[in-house]
Amino acid sequence: MTHADTGARVPLRVPTATATFAIGIAGYLGVNLSPYMITAAQEGLGLDVLAASWLVTATLLLTAVTGLAIAPLCAGPRRRTVARVGLVAGLVAFGGAALAPALILPGLLIGGAGVGCAVAASGAALAAFRNPDRVAGVNGLANRGVITVVLAVVPVVGLAPLQVFGSLALFSLIGLVLTAWLPAAPIAASHAGSAVAEAMPIEVPPTGTVRTGPVPSRAVTIAGFSLLVVFVLWAVSEDSLWAMGGVMGAAQASLTPAGLGIALSAATAGGLLGSIGLMIVGDRLGRAAPLVVLLVAGGVLKILHGYVTDPTLFIVVFVGWNTIYALAFMYFVSTAAALDADGRWSGPLLAVYLIGSALTPVIGAALTGAFGFEAFAIILGVASFVLAVPTALIARLSSRAGREAAEPVREVAA
Repeated sequence: MTHADTGARVPLRVPTATATFAIGIAGYLGVNLSPYMITAAQEGLGLDVLAASWLVTATLLLTAVTGLAIAPLCAGPRRRTVARVGLVAGLVAFGGAALAPALILPGLLIGGAGVGCAVAASGAALAAFRNPDRVAGVNGLANRGVITVVLAVVPVVGLAPLQVFGSLALFSLIGLVLTAWLPAAPIAASHAGSAVAEAMPIEVPPTGTVRTGPVPSRAVTIAGFSLLVVFVLWAVSEDSLWAMGGVMGAAQASLTPAGLGIALSAATAGGLLGSIGLMIVGDRLGRAAPLVVLLVAGGVLKILHGYVTDPTLFIVVFVGWNTIYALAFMYFVSTAAALDADGRWSGPLLAVYLIGSALTPVIGAALTGAFGFEAFAIILGVASFVLAVPTALIARLSSRAGREAAEPVREVAA
């Protein structure tokens, strides 16, 4: 038996990894700095909290919609061009917002759209590497590590427009400098020839061998679109709890602001530990079983949030849930990356997540207002249980597609 390897995926190296992760951080930084952006917008434009919140929400939605719209281009030869154009827009727009109050409104909107290109380009580039599970772990570690430092440093230097929007411009500049090392879409994409395989999956040539083709393109396409739908629903259920966690903790567990700070910091640390764990484990456990376990366990912990009344126990449950959430997020990313080596699904995946997370404060507030904390927690937990079923099916096909991408053609004696 012989194995043909297309060489479509590349090993993880420092230059390509640094470029991919830095560009992704530039695209996602606005989400993490959103509380600081609200404060800076209030100071720079004299807005009230509600108006500033809507401006930041519009910025994040533009990032998400632009990333989703531009993602198909990032699965082809224009990936680096898309990243450069978006990061230039982010650099100029956020830089203008940092320097001139009159430019804050257009600067945030244009900059938000610009870094949406970075989100799509870096997400697509994740699929270019071998062992998507380990790459997702390294990416999660780099992202959370850098964001943790930024979240700690920015308040120290100040929350004025210059410092907050200047940070966004600075990371756009860093990403722009590194775009030359962003992995390009592979010449031999993982779905190349899939249409032929779909029409004739087994070929018996005159030589007396049996040739088996890769996963049919139709199945991959269905799995990819299904993954995007499942992921955005899962993101809404997860980030709704994140948005309402402080309110729930204060109302039912007497959680103080200091306790909330401990919970958020420890939750970030839990995510870092999850990233390290995935880096070590890689794809040894597959993707379907870990995702099912994580979604079910996360659902149980989400339900517990509605019943915990002790502040210490609330922090423990919150940290445990967020650690599971971070690990599941990385498994979703690796599942999308393994489906297609050119990034057709990992590119839009990160963009659809932003759509869900941008709306979750409103969704979380509406659900808790209508049903109360206990019912809210049950709804979120049941959502995880239900989504675990399609997630398992998609993950199984993703693992198969990843193996086929590395060994697309097998010849065995008939």
